[in-house]
Amino acid sequence: MEHHMPDISDLTLEEKAALTSGLDFWRLEAIERLGIQSIMVTDGPHGLRKQAGDSDHLGLNASVPATCFPPAVGLGASWDPELAARVGAAIGTEAAIEDVAVVLGPGVNIKRSVLCGRNFEYFSEDPIHASDMGSGIVRGIQSQGVGTSLKHFAANNQETDRMRVSSDVDPRPLREIYLRAFQGVVEDEQPWTVMCSYNRVNGVYASEDPFLLTEVLRDEWGFEGLVVSDWGASNVRIEGIKAGMDLEMPSSGGLSDRQLVAAVKAGELDEADLDRSAERVLNLIRRATERAAAAGSLDVDAHHALAREAAGRSIVLLKNENGILPLSPSQKVAVIGEFAEKPRYQGGGSSHINPTRVDTALEQIREVAGDVTYAPGYVLPEAPEGIGMSGGKAPKQPESVLAELREAAVAAAKDAEIALVFVGLPDEDESEGFDRDHINLPDEHLALVDAVAAANPNTVVVLSNGGVVALPFADRVPAIVESWLLGQAGGSGVADVLYGAVNPSGRLAESFPYRLEDTAAFTSFPGEGQHVRYGEGIYVGYRWYDARKIDVAYPFGHGLSYTSFAYGDATARWTDEGIAISVDVTNTGDRAGREVVQAYVSLPGSAVDRAPRELKAFQSVEIQPGETVTVELLARKRDLRYWEERVSSWILESGDYVVEVGSSSRELHASATVSVSGDALVIPVTRDSSVGDAFAHPVAGPIARAEISASPFGAIMMTDGELNPMGNDMPLSRLVSFGVPAELVTRILAAGA
Repeated sequence: MEHHMPDISDLTLEEKAALTSGLDFWRLEAIERLGIQSIMVTDGPHGLRKQAGDSDHLGLNASVPATCFPPAVGLGASWDPELAARVGAAIGTEAAIEDVAVVLGPGVNIKRSVLCGRNFEYFSEDPIHASDMGSGIVRGIQSQGVGTSLKHFAANNQETDRMRVSSDVDPRPLREIYLRAFQGVVEDEQPWTVMCSYNRVNGVYASEDPFLLTEVLRDEWGFEGLVVSDWGASNVRIEGIKAGMDLEMPSSGGLSDRQLVAAVKAGELDEADLDRSAERVLNLIRRATERAAAAGSLDVDAHHALAREAAGRSIVLLKNENGILPLSPSQKVAVIGEFAEKPRYQGGGSSHINPTRVDTALEQIREVAGDVTYAPGYVLPEAPEGIGMSGGKAPKQPESVLAELREAAVAAAKDAEIALVFVGLPDEDESEGFDRDHINLPDEHLALVDAVAAANPNTVVVLSNGGVVALPFADRVPAIVESWLLGQAGGSGVADVLYGAVNPSGRLAESFPYRLEDTAAFTSFPGEGQHVRYGEGIYVGYRWYDARKIDVAYPFGHGLSYTSFAYGDATARWTDEGIAISVDVTNTGDRAGREVVQAYVSLPGSAVDRAPRELKAFQSVEIQPGETVTVELLARKRDLRYWEERVSSWILESGDYVVEVGSSSRELHASATVSVSGDALVIPVTRDSSVGDAFAHPVAGPIARAEISASPFGAIMMTDGELNPMGNDMPLSRLVSFGVPAELVTRILAAGA
């Protein structure tokens, strides 16, 4: 018999307050009197981290085995939202089996700086890419009747001082870069919950910011779910409720509940505000308990196979001179580097999964090529226990030990046709909880690559890292494989790509700079005095490098294939939905492969500052040898708008937009121009408006032009009937000082209001 969920009117004041904070670290409060069940949430988003047994006070107990899929840094490189949706559906299935109501993810924060220690949990330096990939994960998880928690809202782009720092960002970059991915996921997929971040945004804690949590998220974007705090992000609970932060996690032991009750009784908090948040929690519990119990147990093999497919699709082939890859099983190979035997397949911190199994590259290469030679080359530091966020450094191995290991690796390389060198960042170098201070690989890894490459010209470097790294050896080795953090089947995915069972189709979702000093946030990251200034504005990632014409090691969107593709002419037409783009792509090689077709848009002569080009649409397309596929893309109208700070609104600017289609932000093969009829922009005239602003106004302009031209001001500040630079910039409030009647200024202001 179906149980009726109580209404908010059935609850006492104390019960309503209790619903708005956790029971413990992972569970929500139950109200047994009314049959309201406790539901459980768990960390995600690349797999389930459900704590086994009772929750401890920090949520650090061992977790149940679950499939560890590639983290966002890997999956994001697939550029395939449908693959993300399939991974999401598998995570949702595992959550349902474990009776978990909400998976805490995905994270769609922008990779503002290459140094952010949590970049492995985020998709991209571009908001459209992050939006579409995040939407895929949300769509997949929620298709199984399990909720998601879109995080970390908002402008949470560093770990340094993350619980207090104020991200000081102007309205336009905030909207166009840092909120845009959240907006896209909310509008397209309606995640069940949104998680507010620890940090302050322009001085206000995200957990008590009515602008973010109510005005933008609910009133503008139409969000229907509840807002949950990041664990420990609640500051002043009463202010949080007023702002629209509905659920405080984890439990405060009843402290904040008592504060809310007292505030209502004292008239400091409107009970309707508390009712609103409690109602949202009730709705979440209702949705979670409507799901039918999961049938059967976890199909470990099927989910591992999906993890393997996702891993192969996440790998980016950065360099492949003379077609050295793929390898043949008959080639004599030396596998070098301890990462091949002890993979780092996920990042440190709250998303740390207890995998059902782990494939290593060494064992998987041996499956294909027989008993290849192996030399560790270096010693990895011990990974921290549990979720590990210490950032502590393990003692370095003595140089004598490292020299001995390098000598053995060089000997193995000399005796092989191909040397595969596995290097990367150990756990201690990047994790939730701290940021990096450089982008270098460990010295012993670089020394190993140099020594092996000197001994064997056929050296292939395989990288394992959650964030961008410098590649000083790039011109000394013929091939570089970026394998990120690939989840539990990463070893199989790497072997599949190295030996050609999978044709690599991953593409970079972040630019690889030559130097840290070249990056946009170099002078302002991570800030000081509890403030970080986003001084680069909209120029994040490739937008910065393109605008400044800075050379990069590998551009945004870059990735090679074992086949080749040719692009035909592009067409673009304006529709009700946006710019419809079409281009023919032909596989001109001899093996099937996937091409990631990327559409970048620009508006020459724009009235506002813009990057040289911006990604607006993309698609991963499988194409057979000799086949031509017509790829249809849509640059959505909402994504073509810019944020006009003078009217606090999205504006679609009229003009001739240029669409460039290609295989990276710097490898563009076809272009088309389309005329767009946009929004009429009328800037209200105020005392602070300039004379030039007044002249441009459709109503006030004719009045201002006619009468100011005839005034003493016109004689000084106009040349040949047009305003000179000084006159153009003069504020209306100062005109009286230059002989313009105050009455005229008043009429201009009234006409331009």
